[in-house]
Amino acid sequence: MTAPLATPPASMPADTRDQAAAVTAMLEARSIALVGASARPDSLGARMIGQVARSPSRPRTYLVNPRYRQINGEPCLPALADVPEPVDLVLLAVPDTALEEQLDHAARRGDRSAVIFGYALDLPAADGLVAGRTGGLKGRLAAIAASAGMAVCGPACMGFLNVARGLRAVGYLEPDPVPAGPVALITHSGSVWFAVNRARRGFGFSLLVSSGQELVTTTAAYARYALQLAETKVLALVLEAIRDAAELRAVLGAARARDVPVVLLSAGGSETGKAMVSAHSGALAAADGAWEALAAAYGIHRVRDLAELADTLELFASGRKCRSGTGIATVHDSGLERAHVADLAAELSVPFAPISRKTSGRLAAVLEPGLAPANPLDAWGTGRDAESLFSECLSALAADPAVAAVALAVDLVQELDGDQSYPQAVLAAASGTAKPVAVLTGLPAAVDPVAAARLRAAGVPVLEGTRSGLLALRHLLDHAAPGEPPPDQATTDPPAARRQRWAPVLAEGRLSGAVLLDLLRDYGVAAVRARAVCTRAGAVAAAAEIGHPVVVKTDELRIAHKSDVGGVRLGLGDPAAVGAAYDDLAARLGPRVLVCETAVPGTELALGITRDPALGSLLVISAGGVLIEIFAERSVLLAPVTRSAALAALRRLRLAPVLAGARGQPAADLGAIADAVIALSGLACDLGDVLDALDINPLICGPSGAVAADVLAVPRPLNPDAGRMLT
Repeated sequence: MTAPLATPPASMPADTRDQAAAVTAMLEARSIALVGASARPDSLGARMIGQVARSPSRPRTYLVNPRYRQINGEPCLPALADVPEPVDLVLLAVPDTALEEQLDHAARRGDRSAVIFGYALDLPAADGLVAGRTGGLKGRLAAIAASAGMAVCGPACMGFLNVARGLRAVGYLEPDPVPAGPVALITHSGSVWFAVNRARRGFGFSLLVSSGQELVTTTAAYARYALQLAETKVLALVLEAIRDAAELRAVLGAARARDVPVVLLSAGGSETGKAMVSAHSGALAAADGAWEALAAAYGIHRVRDLAELADTLELFASGRKCRSGTGIATVHDSGLERAHVADLAAELSVPFAPISRKTSGRLAAVLEPGLAPANPLDAWGTGRDAESLFSECLSALAADPAVAAVALAVDLVQELDGDQSYPQAVLAAASGTAKPVAVLTGLPAAVDPVAAARLRAAGVPVLEGTRSGLLALRHLLDHAAPGEPPPDQATTDPPAARRQRWAPVLAEGRLSGAVLLDLLRDYGVAAVRARAVCTRAGAVAAAAEIGHPVVVKTDELRIAHKSDVGGVRLGLGDPAAVGAAYDDLAARLGPRVLVCETAVPGTELALGITRDPALGSLLVISAGGVLIEIFAERSVLLAPVTRSAALAALRRLRLAPVLAGARGQPAADLGAIADAVIALSGLACDLGDVLDALDINPLICGPSGAVAADVLAVPRPLNPDAGRMLT
């Protein structure tokens, strides 16, 4: 089985094109050196030989191990130097102590790529240092490969299976053959790689890569290759870190442009902001804000566990996508299970389609008396002629314009009398519509594997769990919804005037809140008028200039959260009240205070900028004021932010009903809030390199607009003096 090598597009930058060529040489290798080949049964070296030998592409192979002259009748060479040609791929089944030497030999020979199965751990000498070496082993391996332009899978990986091109580069026993299909799986986890490959679900693979620690070649490079395969229709990513963020974003944009669904299971949280106890935005985004922002920007389908991953992949891999409709329809054989599914769907925000009068009439014509023609539908009466009944109910719902996808929600247990009514009904309904048709089961352990295999062979997904299956259906619906274009990554020069005005000011590191409010105004965020003062007379004069009533708050640079120390006085309506407030704050906290105008009351939000090590500046939207601690929720976005993306993020908040005017309260101006988010996004794009975090808290939102009442900033520590808080 031989296919032409995938050719990197000429439009790629030269370094990316070179990397892509090396990855292609790896994943479609026509010549392979197996270093550490072994005759010992069940060893890594022996399994590696057996797996490569099962490759349908039949690459030229060279066994390398000085301990053998031949293995299983095949010649075995003593060293890489004895291999008669530079090879596309070197498989390294050698101890960690030999990795550096062997990879260096491969690089010097001009070999194109390598798989490192081992962990590449430094082994300490007696003095605690690596004998005769400088720097860590992983760093040295990466440097060797980078200097030679080699692609490297691993270390700590299982290898890869290129099903589309017929190459097996693994050192572990894997199914043979691996089912071919539309899913390309790239995972940092070897255990997940094994589990998904052996799951016996209704999908096959174009490519499976266990990428391990990705010292050199990252997920983005494998994903770019996978998208060049005509067989790839779904991209599955199981990741614990974002590496090569710019390239990953470019690949995700390409997947979106091609309408290839990307399903992501992420593990582990970003460390962003955990040290920034002075800035709420960093703490709120720390858990997995980077993943959330990435998913929102590129329409990625995030799943929370392997069950949801498998159901979502099976549904997407069926090839049927929602083209129209407003929700799902389900047919049940149990009134209780119908209610259970309806309850769970409401909890998971999976909409049921409102069916037409015509559809209701068609259902009523076949239902037994006492059964309501509704969606979701309980179709079980006496069980008479179940196959034709359920087939007609499914077909009627699938024909309704409002229905985007239909599912038979039954347990699909083994029928002891051999009845096949349910599989027959689903197959008949699926054959009569182009819409997605699936079986939604409740208990995976009860599913009849024979019936499930029959349905899957015919292209009907069997979703193994009510919750995971409903979530998969929601992903299918979401994929049909019009999405936002991804953020523009073009590297253009920031607006010179504003950046030149503010970057040196922020880098200085000692700023009053009044200056930061001026910064917000310059970028288009409405803010209260404020004056920084350090005397009682100055406070009284500033209040008279701004107009009573005013707010007086501490402006001492060491105090991050003013309310926590009793550092805010509200509603000061005359000079005496202002003077008394100043005296109290100065005596307890210090002489620096801020005199601010009183904002019109409204709902309080918090807007923030925080910095992720991989993605750069993130925008964080959350409840504000004291509610920031109570709600502890947020929406996280990549900059730059569009208006529609800002509005969608606001609507995702649990606070959204309050902004919309709950219980007779006036609705906030969502357009003004979105404008503030967009303006802060512009600030992040211009000044993100000199800011680790910035918080507007609160942003007071009412019918007449959104006004920043306080702001705090944390500069990026470019030098020992740059870590001081700006407030």
